[in-house]
Amino acid sequence: MRRGLRFVPIALLLAVAVELAVFVLVGRAVGFGAAVLLVFAASLLGLVLLRREGMRAWRGFRTAAQAGQPPGRQVTDGLVGLAGALLLAVPGLVSGLVGLLLLVPPLRRLARSGVQRTAERRVSSMVAGDLFGPRTVRVRQGAPQPTPQPEQPVVVDGGRAIEGEIIEPGRH
Repeated sequence: MRRGLRFVPIALLLAVAVELAVFVLVGRAVGFGAAVLLVFAASLLGLVLLRREGMRAWRGFRTAAQAGQPPGRQVTDGLVGLAGALLLAVPGLVSGLVGLLLLVPPLRRLARSGVQRTAERRVSSMVAGDLFGPRTVRVRQGAPQPTPQPEQPVVVDGGRAIEGEIIEPGRH
């Protein structure tokens, strides 16, 4: 994971360049004032949705915890909603569009399942089970595998006892 962190400054710089280029293109198409108003309206909507999504995520977590259910689904859904609202609140047309897409229910479910799969890969199976409940596993019926035969012990010197001493590794 740390290897990927070195690309964060480059990715942020690229995101700013893309945002500026899109803003200039939209400004030329609809006018500078309309583009500024669009960015302002998207940011305002994002701030309103940020509070709503935060409260929704907290209520979902509390409901799952009180019911004794694993809260992972509600937590990941809340995180995706909060990320969408935050991206919408950040001034920019591209980030606003991505944030808006994360708030659309079918795309939100898709993003939530991706976040859940990533989380399940990064934590132990016990923690993943506590967070998300029992995993569902697909089983395909295939050709039966031959059962391995147990190995026979190796008999040295006809099975007679050998005199000697046992030396533990590292202790001579």
